[in-house]
Amino acid sequence: MNGSSADWIDTLKGPIAVLGAGGFVGCNLFRHILARRRDVYAVARVLPAPRLRGIDPAHLVAVDVTDQAATASFVEAIRPATVFDCIAYGAYSFETDADLIYATNFTALVSRVERLARSGALAAYVHAGSSSEYGLNSAAPSEDAALVPNSAYAVSKAAAAQFLAYAGKTRRWPVVNLRLYSVYGPYEDANRLIPAVVSRGMNGGYPDLVDPTIARDFVYVEDVCEAFVRAAAKMSLDLYGESLNIGTGTETTIGDLALTARDVFGLAEAPRFGAMAPRAWDLARWQANPEKAERLLGWRPETPLKDGLARTAAWMREAGADMSGLTKAGATRRRSIAAIIACYKDEEAVPIMHARLTAVFRKIDVDYEIIFVNDASPDGCGERIRELSAADPHVLGITHSRNFGSQMAFRSGMELATAQACVLLDGDLQDPPELIEPFYEAWVAGHDVVYGRRVEREMPLVWGLLYKAFYRVFAAFSYVRIPHDAGDFSLMDRRVVGWLLNCPERDLFMRGLRAYVGFRQTGVDYVRPKRMFGTSTNNLLSNLEWAKRGIFSFSNTPLKLLTAGGIVLLGLAGLIGTLLVAARLIVPDIAPRGAVSTQLAILFFGALNLFAIGLIGEYVAKIMEEVKGRPRLIRAALIRGGVATDLPPEGRPRP
Repeated sequence: MNGSSADWIDTLKGPIAVLGAGGFVGCNLFRHILARRRDVYAVARVLPAPRLRGIDPAHLVAVDVTDQAATASFVEAIRPATVFDCIAYGAYSFETDADLIYATNFTALVSRVERLARSGALAAYVHAGSSSEYGLNSAAPSEDAALVPNSAYAVSKAAAAQFLAYAGKTRRWPVVNLRLYSVYGPYEDANRLIPAVVSRGMNGGYPDLVDPTIARDFVYVEDVCEAFVRAAAKMSLDLYGESLNIGTGTETTIGDLALTARDVFGLAEAPRFGAMAPRAWDLARWQANPEKAERLLGWRPETPLKDGLARTAAWMREAGADMSGLTKAGATRRRSIAAIIACYKDEEAVPIMHARLTAVFRKIDVDYEIIFVNDASPDGCGERIRELSAADPHVLGITHSRNFGSQMAFRSGMELATAQACVLLDGDLQDPPELIEPFYEAWVAGHDVVYGRRVEREMPLVWGLLYKAFYRVFAAFSYVRIPHDAGDFSLMDRRVVGWLLNCPERDLFMRGLRAYVGFRQTGVDYVRPKRMFGTSTNNLLSNLEWAKRGIFSFSNTPLKLLTAGGIVLLGLAGLIGTLLVAARLIVPDIAPRGAVSTQLAILFFGALNLFAIGLIGEYVAKIMEEVKGRPRLIRAALIRGGVATDLPPEGRPRP
């Protein structure tokens, strides 16, 4: 087929996964496919990733694919048919941990290819290899030339290529290795040569350069993306296990590059050759022989260096310094927080909550997302959320099919959150968003959980005392240490959220589970204000239900008390019976007469039996709820960009 780039993308078998999408090549490849397909996932070790800003979270998956268990879960959940693997460590001069280089580039690769192949869904696996595999043999070698690695990174990549050759040729798996030469273009690390040349060129100068005779094979990233897509689309026995050189075949010296930059940017000053020291493993010549890629894929690079520099400059102008200045070396990554707000009858409070949260997140300078969960509120909550999402891309709305309660609303938001930490808030503004700032400080200081501690409440004294009594009774009964006066309002690190989501129970009591999960926790004192709008949806009965939920979820003490009481009363009944028999035999006239004492005893033990049955019934009811295995919650729609999208029956936010 001699179709367009879009035609080739259309032929790929989905779902499609781009591993290492947070990196330079992976990011470009993911965006290249996403422009045409909706069933593509960007897989990154940590989210949010700077290069993936603005991407719909439904396409983002955070997985550490060097973790076998995490990889297995990912493969089972997504079952990708086409996989582009752009994961690498060691390509930068500061990435010197040899153990990590081998573990990332070879050991983990073997594990995930095995896992993908066993899934039965794999149609194509395309690996981002490297020209470094040739090592000292760098002068336009063919793919059959000897590999002479000259660094740990080169060894690891060469080993990966050998494994893929074994997997393709011997085990007949649809895998191929692309040996990438000097790829450049948008989203490249600002410390690399081409971004430095373009950035300085846009300002009328040159960066410091190495020896002008050193040569490289510069290939534009869009051409590389095209090679990836064609390799997957043309996957056949001829490609299984092959390695292909992906470069232009054109040798460009640093001197040539400087001349091209002069023409593109109209530079007047002379370049400073030799002002920059070469890297330890730098070779004088690095050039591709792309004949095999042209023969098997029909692929040829289309972008001359001059055009590539101009396109990169255009992207830098549009993206701004925040994006074009991305660096991996010494980067101080901004943290990210997701605020999850459970909304029910909070129409008036939603816009105020959004404004206060936005102000706080901007003040503490973090990446953020604001997730409003409309728990089937009968007022205009849904419309307020839709309006906010239309104006603010940080806002995601979730609509539940019915009211599942605040605990399930929090879980629903946590399942879709992509940030490094989650903050849980009630939508009635009784949890002050401004408290997130001290939460954040405690998190940065090393705490995994930071909860709000309600030292005082703006409510009638009697209710305040009842709440305090509940937390102390609950803590006394619980088999885990429950902090006093701590509600759901808290900041939790991503790994705590992960463990909470791993808890299978359906009758959630979040503050108890949070204590159960553990990790390093601390509290921040605050005064809980009264509702800004309307009246509370809680009353005496609902608060009693909350108390029962907490105690029966995290305490066996009622059953133990029942057992102890039964033993004591049995002993007491036996003693009294013995005394009565003895009295009847010894002094018949003083034995009790009439039915009063008998009736009292029957009433007492009858009531005790009913109470005991009721307690046991509460536990049995919880068991029933768990074993039925019904869905914990049902999402009816997601709201983003002012548009509500109905979800499929399985309720998963697939694109």
